[in-house]
Amino acid sequence: MPHIELPTAAPGILGLLQYRPDTARPLRELAEVLLRGPSTLSRGERELIAAYVSSRNDCQFCTRSHAACAAVQLPEGPPLVEQVLIESAEAPLPPKLAALLRIAAAVQKSGNAVTPELVADARAGGATDLEIHDTVLISALFCMYNRYVDGLATRTPTHSAAYRQLANRIAVEGYLADF
Repeated sequence: MPHIELPTAAPGILGLLQYRPDTARPLRELAEVLLRGPSTLSRGERELIAAYVSSRNDCQFCTRSHAACAAVQLPEGPPLVEQVLIESAEAPLPPKLAALLRIAAAVQKSGNAVTPELVADARAGGATDLEIHDTVLISALFCMYNRYVDGLATRTPTHSAAYRQLANRIAVEGYLADF
């Protein structure tokens, strides 16, 4: 049960966005730019970074919703996403994405945990400065989103179908759509 009274039974961040529409707009816009805007990282890869950080933060709503979004947008689908969330070091990832996930893991711990070596590894794997920048920002943003969702004890659906439905809608309509 949420810590505050929300206007709807919408789960996770969706209920919070409806509660505070004035703060919802910039939060949605930032998610839209980072996860769906033009990038050399695919939408699925960016969603995977969001799911990975959320998993490390133990935010079930964000993990499950962004894992579902990654799964519908990555050619390897759910098996790869599940493997990354269970043991990223063992997942069959391209070197660039593996290195970016190591940066994401460092950001999840502390911004100061991102070392020159992690950045050098990402560059050696083919990551651009913009991809490194966006990985750090996606990771930092999801640390904030995760704390927002869990800090107010929002509803978390238990059925995978709810997350697949949300993922399919986001894949088509994006983060600016009303849910």
